Amino acid sequence: MAHKAVALKEEDAFKPATIKKPRFSTPKRMTLLRHSEAPSTRTNQAGPRSIQKDPGNPFLFTNRAFSRIKLQSWDSCITDCLKSIDLHASNMKAYYYLAQAQLALHHPNEALQSALTAYDLCLKTNSASAPNISSLVLQAKKEKWEVRERERLRRRSGMLRELEDGLVEIGESEVQSIRERVQQEEVSEEEGAEEEAEVRVTTRKKVEE
Repeated sequence: MAHKAVALKEEDAFKPATIKKPRFSTPKRMTLLRHSEAPSTRTNQAGPRSIQKDPGNPFLFTNRAFSRIKLQSWDSCITDCLKSIDLHASNMKAYYYLAQAQLALHHPNEALQSALTAYDLCLKTNSASAPNISSLVLQAKKEKWEVRERERLRRRSGMLRELEDGLVEIGESEVQSIRERVQQEEVSEEEGAEEEAEVRVTTRKKVEE
């Protein structure tokens, strides 16, 4: 009997344990469910509710703009920043977030203005955010310069194309003039061929330069 009892105990050791779930009353269960929600879900729900309760609070729009930066909702972020600035013109964070969203949408000119405004407000308030805002200003300046450089190269390319087309057109006009002189027997065919070859070589060199 002793051996049988031991055997039963060893078999019981390999059985999955039965976990008894605690029974909560309905209010406590709802509380646990609320705490188990994802943080982003709670934030997204709390933002609009807070703004509805206090629509004149500029910092609520700034906070939601920051959340939208994380979600890369750039247009919505800009809308919130502008609303916050409308309510509080010296809201440094609103300008800072606005500049980030504008850069993400490839608007470096607007982003630079927003970043510079944020930097001025930062200096006035002695905020510790100066290094971050300064970095954003430099990034906006860099992207603004790159846009200008691309535009300059595009214009230069167009001007060069026009110049090359003009040189070719002049060369073809000279060739046509030589051929007319040959037809009128002002020059021989041999002389005309030599002049035409010379004109084409000269035109090609001008284009290549």
